[in-house]
Amino acid sequence: MDSLTQVAGTAAFSKFMTVLQAVADAPAPPGMPQLVRASGYPRATVYRIVAALLQQGLIVETTASGAGTRYGLGPRLLLLANRAWSQLDLRAALADDLLALREETGETVHLAVPAGHEMIYIDKLEGQGPVRMASRVGGRLALHCTAAGKAYLAALPAAEAAAAVESLALVGRMPNTITQPAALHADMARIRQRGYAVDDEENERGIVCYGVAIVGQRDRPLACVSVSTLQFRQNGTPPSRYIAPLMRLRDAAHAKFSAWPASAGGAFFREDT
Repeated sequence: MDSLTQVAGTAAFSKFMTVLQAVADAPAPPGMPQLVRASGYPRATVYRIVAALLQQGLIVETTASGAGTRYGLGPRLLLLANRAWSQLDLRAALADDLLALREETGETVHLAVPAGHEMIYIDKLEGQGPVRMASRVGGRLALHCTAAGKAYLAALPAAEAAAAVESLALVGRMPNTITQPAALHADMARIRQRGYAVDDEENERGIVCYGVAIVGQRDRPLACVSVSTLQFRQNGTPPSRYIAPLMRLRDAAHAKFSAWPASAGGAFFREDT
């Protein structure tokens, strides 16, 4: 058996993708008969799939004169495609800066963008030591207990930041995790004042992170960059070793992205995921 068929829901998803691809590949907006022929599925199956795709905004109805209902690609699909390209652009634009940060600090460097009530890693450069962080590209991280997440919250306009904090479930992951809204607001105020966020074993035992927000037009946050290190390395190591290069990257990126709209990096992901 093919490994893909062993994943729950793969067969149903494959059918959805087949019908969606048929809409995309058609030389002109197809109707139901064309989709049935192109997919090879029963009409009732295609009808259910089309209804679901319409509900999700992945396709739209277009009625041609005398031709009945036909279907085209929907706005949500175009939005997802735009975001994918934007994230690739963001990674490419910061590639040299992230590499320089990793080389200067010797530690693991992450690039993350907001996604609903979380952040998502879109790039990771492993540190030069033998220990590897458990994080991965595509992994999600909480806003209230990570350096990247708190840097993002602090960079939001005041009203948006307050609404975001109110909507979060402040789950206590570690003894140092902030679980009270007032304490999180106080930490965000410190972040705004000094320009960077600290995760002192708030998300993972033995891990300390420093993070900054990358902002675009009107100083809206596009993404966040963080440096992650092991807590025992903090003994005798001044935080400036990590913070100074982070702040330089932040300032250089601000100059680079000042013309970018907030939607360029994913901020952008307003739907809950």
